[in-house]
Amino acid sequence: MAEGSDMEQLLTAFRKFSVYGDPKATGKELNGKTWAKLCKDCRINDGKNVTSTDVDIVFSKVKQRTARVITYEEFQRALEELAPKRFKGQSKEEALQSLHKLVEGGEPSSVGVTKVAKTATVDRLTDPSRYTGSHKERFDDSGRGKGREGREEIVENTGYVTAYKNAGTYDSKVKAEK
Repeated sequence: MAEGSDMEQLLTAFRKFSVYGDPKATGKELNGKTWAKLCKDCRINDGKNVTSTDVDIVFSKVKQRTARVITYEEFQRALEELAPKRFKGQSKEEALQSLHKLVEGGEPSSVGVTKVAKTATVDRLTDPSRYTGSHKERFDDSGRGKGREGREEIVENTGYVTAYKNAGTYDSKVKAEK
């Protein structure tokens, strides 16, 4: 069997995968989805000797009949089942050691996660200085949004018609004439 430090690394990998993607997970059980992810990310599932179907079948074999998850002990049994299949030319113990080396230190990968596109096209489309029409009214000169003021037409009770250019100049004109 594996040494103490190797078993600790195996347990650490088990816990990392068991909590991956589930905020309520305790880290003591793997469900079928995370078991398949562990096999894929740690390269147990090579597509030739061990396929995703084999991984699912082994999961069903080692779990209890009514359970939907496997514990750490069942996880170790599952690795024992997959080891000879993954490493066909080796003895059962050597195959298990090789499989443990694949899993040890393994972490869930986030390959294929959507990244923010930072291209000239996106910059051009999101540049508020190039907006026209009613969209232009929603931003100030620096490009920051005006908030409610930019979205809703707020009525000013000044007595002048909206957009009248000489608003507020009546008093100065009347006083200038006197």
